[in-house]
Amino acid sequence: MADELVHYDVVGGTATITLDSPHNRNALSAQLRGELSSALTKAAADDAVRVIVLTHTGPVFCAGMDLKEARGAGAGDQGVNEFPRILEQLWTSPKPVVARLAGPARAGGIGMVAACDIAVAVPEATFAFSEVRIGVVPAIISLTVLPRLNPRAAHELFLTGDTFDARRAVEIGLLNSSVPAEELDAEVTRYVSALAAGGPKALAETKALLSRPRPATPSDGFEEMLGLSAKFFASEEGQEGILAFAQKRKPNWVPQA
Repeated sequence: MADELVHYDVVGGTATITLDSPHNRNALSAQLRGELSSALTKAAADDAVRVIVLTHTGPVFCAGMDLKEARGAGAGDQGVNEFPRILEQLWTSPKPVVARLAGPARAGGIGMVAACDIAVAVPEATFAFSEVRIGVVPAIISLTVLPRLNPRAAHELFLTGDTFDARRAVEIGLLNSSVPAEELDAEVTRYVSALAAGGPKALAETKALLSRPRPATPSDGFEEMLGLSAKFFASEEGQEGILAFAQKRKPNWVPQA
């Protein structure tokens, strides 16, 4: 049996999913894709998990699809066919997902970064939509990347395949922040703590809200949003949050330190 390429660990309400295939720069091989999808399913179903952190071993976060497996395969046999499920799991996860990058990401790896809710990287991390350089199209990842990126930057970087750094990734909306390597874990912990302070059901519904099509005018959406808001104010979770605020204590869903 092959060694596992994705590790799963839960501590204090945080599920850490670690890509561990440094020999091929954490490329999205069939084994890694399967294990990653299983880990995301497990985290989503675990009531003890409040936040998910997606990280890696080795110097590279993820190099994209495994090109060795792609070589010679027909369109119906390409591993990329399985990739939308992973992006969908990250994008729609009821638990917020934080990407922790201590190194570069390319192609499909960037698609995963974009599918996460929060993304933090070291300044040395680099990025490139390298697909056009090998004669393929960044089609699938466009569905998670384009909602994040400044449109002008997206045209430039998708079409040229040029490499860009973490500073620019923050400027164009791909990353939330870039911090020195010695501060990376503290920055991830800061985001995790802030996310875990939110009500689990409220966070899941807010994630769904962020992905909804916007109504043509605010007036077109007020009735639906009023119903949603009132429902949560009256919910068990909402009432606990209101009571905790009045009693100057943490709500019962905040993980114990």
